[in-house]
Amino acid sequence: MCRWLGYFGAPIRPEELLYQPARSLIEQSKSHAPDLSVANADGHGLGWYGTADAPGLFRSASPAWGDRNLREVSAQISSPLFLAHVRASTGTPVQQTNCHPFRYGQWMFVHNGFIDAYDRLRRDLLLSVDPKLFPEIEGTTDSELMFYLALTFGLADDPVGGLERMAGFIEAEGRRAGSAHPLQMTVGISDGVRLYAARYASDAEANTLYVSSSVRDLRLLYPADERLQHFSDESRVIVSEPLVDLPGLWREIPPGTALVVQEGDDREVPFRPSEP
Repeated sequence: MCRWLGYFGAPIRPEELLYQPARSLIEQSKSHAPDLSVANADGHGLGWYGTADAPGLFRSASPAWGDRNLREVSAQISSPLFLAHVRASTGTPVQQTNCHPFRYGQWMFVHNGFIDAYDRLRRDLLLSVDPKLFPEIEGTTDSELMFYLALTFGLADDPVGGLERMAGFIEAEGRRAGSAHPLQMTVGISDGVRLYAARYASDAEANTLYVSSSVRDLRLLYPADERLQHFSDESRVIVSEPLVDLPGLWREIPPGTALVVQEGDDREVPFRPSEP
């Protein structure tokens, strides 16, 4: 099981979420999930939006907890929107091109989960990617392929719809190949303006996903907590697992749900896979 986080709000240094909380993403990467025997040691990445036309990327195939360059980068940049990921491979090689986030133009993508029977489905799924997008695929993961299928099915114009059509297509192909539960996913995507997330699985057991509560409400609950003072009212954090144990801070995103974090009111809508 991989783990990831996304941040949206006033600019902060990514190290504030990657390193400083008691259960930071780096601390989580050192420990395995209850049903896994390995930690998230198969690479990591940080993608952020700044002053350039495209988001910046830092990715490495090394374990996140020992990468001094990640610590340096995350302490020096400041960003209003970033995605970070720590990887536990489900079978594809440990190499930089297989590390998240994946980037295309203004879009970034992270994923926790898997495509069942990926070794049997990979060829047909690859051939379904738009030929114009196909040369952009650099690695061998199911995650990157999911991203390019979503782009093929209209992600850029309709982000949630593109994800739904990607999920529906993979489920249909998987079931034709004999898989009872073809897809397990939590995904985070962004175009630099909004942060989108979705939690879905073909069976009843979807990997966990949480979103932070209103910063304004949290300040009322914890007026003496200095950690909350410099976050803007718009600030939200989406995480695979909570970063700190603070009652009222985290709300679990229900399975079969998509979330849109943006300026003004956020949106939470049903996530319903459909064949394109």
